[in-house]
Amino acid sequence: MSARLKRNAVVVTMALLVCAAAALNWKFTGEQAAEGVKEQNAAEETGTKILGEAALVSGKEDDGEGADEEAVYTGSDYFASARLTRQQARDNAISLLQEAAGQEGAAENVANEASEGIQVLASYTMKEAQIENLVTAKGYADCVAFMGEDSVSVVVSTKSGELTGEDVAKITDITMTETGYPASGIRIMAAN
Repeated sequence: MSARLKRNAVVVTMALLVCAAAALNWKFTGEQAAEGVKEQNAAEETGTKILGEAALVSGKEDDGEGADEEAVYTGSDYFASARLTRQQARDNAISLLQEAAGQEGAAENVANEASEGIQVLASYTMKEAQIENLVTAKGYADCVAFMGEDSVSVVVSTKSGELTGEDVAKITDITMTETGYPASGIRIMAAN
């Protein structure tokens, strides 16, 4: 029973670390974006260019006339930002787990628990991607899922900006099928 308790403690600790990393990343990403906008505005006013400045473009063609300049990602896209924050938090957690497992003299049970934790996070990542793909395949503009130990949150962008009962039922069905979680563990929200 002691091994199970230790494993659960490691999983809870990992979840707390992931949440803390996500919160810190969210905070610092917002501050950096605000500073970047100030620097860009100052550079535009003086007509200078910033060395190393880069922009991510959508790559979509606008009726064959070239890339849409308005589709440059500037950090205001909620879904891209949420996915990036989620991935960075997971990468940090996996890095910590790999360090714990790879330390010299680490007990075998610590290495096994770290390996299990990495597998859990990888499973979450795969299930979240599957949910996101299936929801967008149903005709929704965009979707991001956040999976935890016993719950999952799904944020969806709809054309109207609101979710109907039918929308919630579709998304709940997809999420229940992919995760095995009951409907009570699924939270669905419309992006504003």
